[in-house]
Amino acid sequence: MSDVLAVLAEGEVHLVGRLADASNHAFLAEVTAAGETVLAIWKPVAGERPLWDFPDGTLADRETAAFLVSEAGGWGVVPETVFRDGPHGRGSLQRWVGDPGEEPEYVVDIVAPDAVPGGWLPVLSGEGEDGAPVVVVHEDSPAVALVAAFDAVINNSDRKGSHLVREGQAVRGFDHGVSLHTEDKLRTVLWGFAGRPLPAQEVERIARLDAALDDGGALDEALCAHLTIAEVAALRRRVRRLLELPAYPLPGHGWPSIPWPPL
Repeated sequence: MSDVLAVLAEGEVHLVGRLADASNHAFLAEVTAAGETVLAIWKPVAGERPLWDFPDGTLADRETAAFLVSEAGGWGVVPETVFRDGPHGRGSLQRWVGDPGEEPEYVVDIVAPDAVPGGWLPVLSGEGEDGAPVVVVHEDSPAVALVAAFDAVINNSDRKGSHLVREGQAVRGFDHGVSLHTEDKLRTVLWGFAGRPLPAQEVERIARLDAALDDGGALDEALCAHLTIAEVAALRRRVRRLLELPAYPLPGHGWPSIPWPPL
């Protein structure tokens, strides 16, 4: 266990503020153990709003399961996350990335159609608040392609642009509470990669996860503490499907493919 994970798992949680724009109760917290303090986001199960298509009281578990998958495959997308007791009961505690007082560096943006930056991919056209045409774009980079592959694996149904920020050379992703469903629900702003062959390193990560998902293994046991047997089986099927056809998925039918709002 890393030092950060140990602090998150064992430290004293002190709430310092609430994220007012979060759809569920989410708090900024300082977590302290053995003289070390980690800034984190605390999401108690008791603060989750019911959803029509996900079982009640499971979002914090899915946040934690997404971290376990990210680590098992070597994606490193999800910041360190634990499921534990804390203020208002059980919930997920995740390391906060960046400085709360500074604007994060995002990899998704909204620009005018004639202002798409070089090395960025257009995803969706629309209109701004003033009626002017705009385009949702994202970076065409290995770091963002890595996230898109991870999202396909976990069946992420809410990959908004604001859920991705740069940390050094990596791109970190947040808010995975509505992922890992048994039904195909991929909804993302990263469709610029749709249909492309998966890079060799992403195939290797998916194969690594496949090996770790052997029945009865440590990962299978850890995931079953947060997901149903059917949900773990669906994860395994998605992994095998991506290995059989190593390409980024295309938008599906019968389900909105872009989250709203996209950022």
